[in-house]
Amino acid sequence: MSSPISVLFLCTHNSARSILAEALLNEMGAGKFVAFSAGSTPRDSGNPNPLAMRTLEDAGIDTATLRSKSWDEFIGPNAPHIDLVITVCGNANEVCPVFPGRPATAHWGYDDPSAGEAADEIKLVAFRTTLHQIKRRLQLLISLPTESLERMALEQSARRLAGV
Repeated sequence: MSSPISVLFLCTHNSARSILAEALLNEMGAGKFVAFSAGSTPRDSGNPNPLAMRTLEDAGIDTATLRSKSWDEFIGPNAPHIDLVITVCGNANEVCPVFPGRPATAHWGYDDPSAGEAADEIKLVAFRTTLHQIKRRLQLLISLPTESLERMALEQSARRLAGV
């Protein structure tokens, strides 16, 4: 494999789960993977959830380039090439757009750590839990043998990891 595998993580607001996944994969899979994230209705401010940012910073992961963005950035003529699209919402009930190049797809559902009316310190525990759940799957993804990452096998490999 000469170029890194590009992965797009999708979630509705692109402010928590997809941001955690993007930052983690860019940290863990440097050279082998490049990650992006987006959502159907990103936060108007463009700023990810502050608790997601705090969780990443507490884990020693750089957050400087992270922003909440629309999936429209990934379907236009100047969009980066995407090999794999992974939805990370707990219940993916939206129809995703068709991305150029027909990337492989998978769904890794995680509960929304920002949901509910709990105090931030309680929610922070949920964010850390979600970070660790995502990290576990990403560790398995990046450790897959090269033949499991070829275009035809990539979708099957990513979908199997949903059960982990």
